[in-house]
Amino acid sequence: MVYSTSGSLPIDTLPVIDVSALVTAATDAARQQVAGNIRDACRAHGFFYVTNHGVSATLVERLETLSRQFFSLDETEKMRWRMALGGRAWRGYFPLGGELTSGRPDWKEGLYLGTELPDDHPLVQAGTPVHGRNLFPDVPQFKDTILEYMDAVTALGHQLMEGIALSLDLPAGYFSERYTTDPLILFRLFNYPSQQVPEGLDVQWGVGEHTDYGLLTILLQDHIGGLEVKTPGGWLAAPPIPGAFVCNIGDMLDHMTGGWYRSTPHRVVRNTSGHDRLSFPLFFDPNFFARVQRIEGLPAVPDPDDSASRWDQANIHAFNGIYGDYLLDKVSKVFPELRREVL
Repeated sequence: MVYSTSGSLPIDTLPVIDVSALVTAATDAARQQVAGNIRDACRAHGFFYVTNHGVSATLVERLETLSRQFFSLDETEKMRWRMALGGRAWRGYFPLGGELTSGRPDWKEGLYLGTELPDDHPLVQAGTPVHGRNLFPDVPQFKDTILEYMDAVTALGHQLMEGIALSLDLPAGYFSERYTTDPLILFRLFNYPSQQVPEGLDVQWGVGEHTDYGLLTILLQDHIGGLEVKTPGGWLAAPPIPGAFVCNIGDMLDHMTGGWYRSTPHRVVRNTSGHDRLSFPLFFDPNFFARVQRIEGLPAVPDPDDSASRWDQANIHAFNGIYGDYLLDKVSKVFPELRREVL
């Protein structure tokens, strides 16, 4: 049994990995030790906690406080920054039940964000989907806090991907040289209210079963749990650990490794705690135009096609194209009413 850094919370299966050797000038041996722990976690579950990651606790606290201020606004006020105003950038606020998983509404509200690009940026000028300006609510210090947080966690993402490369016996810069020199960064603020679902609305989960699309998700949870991970033995709770992020690999890393590392389904139960629950996933993904290729030389998986048991019955190993194509196919199902904006 592994315990959290607080010494009080037992984690029966999901490992807790001290990644300080990846974020400091550590020895090669220390980095390889962390890489080995990451390898074990990715092979077993595709999920792991990271501690001693270097992201400021003060910054995290400020993000949580300001997010609660935003979500406490009246819905009419929050809709001033609705996603319909974000256009092809796919940014902005969506209300409760406004996001779908497998065609059913999730019981959460959220704010979609990403790398901030000015209107005169070449990618914006070219109309590239999911690239552009954010819609920042009028909450004092909110914009600066969000941008600072995204920068800090993106830097951590680069460091963790070096650890993942080492875990596959690849050069540390393997992913940065091929896919993430300019990663696609998408960031979400989610609020799961503790309130009754209106009668007649087909809602069962905070978020239904799904896998993430890209390389690596770095999730900050508040003190209220709800995340569950699918394992061969059943659904396993992934409770919050103070000062830790939860990381999980996405479909593209599964695709690149030929199923050697699997993108694991997960879900979020409906919040019945009596208090609103916040979560902050940052998706560290390949560049929009990166053509995702199989990594040569990894151990062969007898049958990498697990579509029969996947939540969406998709064979991610049949995908052949740029990451942006895969992403757009997925997100257009999450917000079907916005599909025409990007396709």
